[in-house]
Amino acid sequence: MAQRNVYSSKGEPEDAQSAEEVLHSVMQELEALHENVKGQLNQDITRLQTEKNHLIEDIEDLREQYRKLQSQQMESLSGRYIQQQQLWLKQLAQVLAHNLQDLLVQRFNELSANSGNSLSSPIPSGEFPIPLPPSNYDERASQLLAALDERIDRSFQMLEQDLTSYESELSVRLNNMKTLELQGEELLQNLVNRIREELEEEEAYLENPFDAQDSYPEESTNSVNSVRPQFQQPTPADAPPEAVPPTATAKASSQVQVGLVLALSSAVVLSLFNVCLRILIKAKNPRVVFGLFEFPGVVTPGFGNSLLILLMRLIVVMALMPILATFLYPSVWKDIRRLFQSGDRALWSKVLGSAFFLFLSQVLIYLAIGNIPAGIAITIFFIYPIVTVLGSWILFGSRPSTIGFLAILGITAGLILAGSPSFAAQAPGGGNVGVGVAAALASGITFAGYVLLTQMAAGKLHPIPFSLVNFAAIFVFSALSLWVPLSENFAPNIDQNVWPGLIVGGVVLGVLTLFSYLLNNFAIRFAGAALASVIGTLGPAMTALFGFLIINETLQPVAILGMAVVTLSVAAMSIERIVAPQKKAS
Repeated sequence: MAQRNVYSSKGEPEDAQSAEEVLHSVMQELEALHENVKGQLNQDITRLQTEKNHLIEDIEDLREQYRKLQSQQMESLSGRYIQQQQLWLKQLAQVLAHNLQDLLVQRFNELSANSGNSLSSPIPSGEFPIPLPPSNYDERASQLLAALDERIDRSFQMLEQDLTSYESELSVRLNNMKTLELQGEELLQNLVNRIREELEEEEAYLENPFDAQDSYPEESTNSVNSVRPQFQQPTPADAPPEAVPPTATAKASSQVQVGLVLALSSAVVLSLFNVCLRILIKAKNPRVVFGLFEFPGVVTPGFGNSLLILLMRLIVVMALMPILATFLYPSVWKDIRRLFQSGDRALWSKVLGSAFFLFLSQVLIYLAIGNIPAGIAITIFFIYPIVTVLGSWILFGSRPSTIGFLAILGITAGLILAGSPSFAAQAPGGGNVGVGVAAALASGITFAGYVLLTQMAAGKLHPIPFSLVNFAAIFVFSALSLWVPLSENFAPNIDQNVWPGLIVGGVVLGVLTLFSYLLNNFAIRFAGAALASVIGTLGPAMTALFGFLIINETLQPVAILGMAVVTLSVAAMSIERIVAPQKKAS
């Protein structure tokens, strides 16, 4: 339309319109055209952008629908697969039912033909109540059966592998059990051999009583008294006459006689020990020995001097006791080594406790003999059976019998009779009567503590190593007591000029101690602990007798009566200990 305007303008006369106006109009038309085209293009761009957004949304919707379609197809395919599997299983069940039908019909026809019963005509397979599958299922059933066989084969292979692993593990455990069994058999064999060796050694010891192991669980080592509350196993001398052959009975009787003689010899040596101790201690007036010469004594009576005498005596004992212990019991050092290696604190407390009580008893009885006559001191010392019986009643529940109670009353009455003359008049030799009697009573009580602790340790340690350890412990206690500074009343008071006599006296006391121990040990082996203890009750009487014969130490009749009552009462206790087991056995 603008072009037509140009041509028309050219066709008009030139004077009607100038060139500037034409140019101006053309510029205006061009600007309008530009604005029109620009607006149209902007509209087209906006429209295209909108359409692009719509297309993107449509594409997303199509993709979502595609995914939904794929999932639906997968679900439909899985559903069809499951349906197909169910169909296969149904076909397999039909094939199995068909085969089972044929087998049942065949079996039923065979049974009918063999039994000859009313079912004389065979049943056709078509008449069986199980429906038959179509014939075109056979091939599919064969495939399913092959797959089933393959799966079963795999299961069996896995099961075989598991069984193989279990078998190998079980084989390893069985080998371990076999090894443990061999080790247990070896330990049992060693134990049996050990027991057999010990039994052979015991039989050898029993054949030779000089090497035999004692049959009693404990042995007292007191050098003042040989009466010991002991228990022994039945020996041929204690057995009923019908249970022992005549030769054994004659041999046992001779051994008992020898044992009684040895027990009496031990009591004599102990009495001589007591009298020698009495001679060793100074008196107001010199003592006349055997009526021939006077002996003024070596040390004054006192606690410190008693410790010194005990130490001098134990030096000799500890020098000779190991040799004597090895002779009596060859396994003494093995037992002592086993005791040190055991670490048994309870046993050690009993051993050391008994040694401490025996140490106190020794010191106190030395103090008593230095102040009152030896026979009276030993008689008062015999209070220990009363304390021992009452202590056993409290600790072990061993209630004394009627004879035991009567013996306790007799011992008490005898102690009163034996001690009363000493308080009525001054004791011979100028000793302190009160100190002597109190020391004798305390010695008997502490000795009872020794006996009770020894009973607690019975069976855990042989008596000979027990005695050796006791002697060693008493030696240590004596040395330590003298090493510790004591007061003037308790410290040793020795003149330098009497040391040779003290040494000689210590040697004599030590030798007498060992002789008494040796004789008592063999007496117990031959006659038994009970019979030896009966002979040991003569200790007070024999001490008084030797005191009268050697140093002319006289006693009043009342004291002699008390001594006799105590001796008979203690002997009754010992005899009851012999008779009671025989009554129970009968």
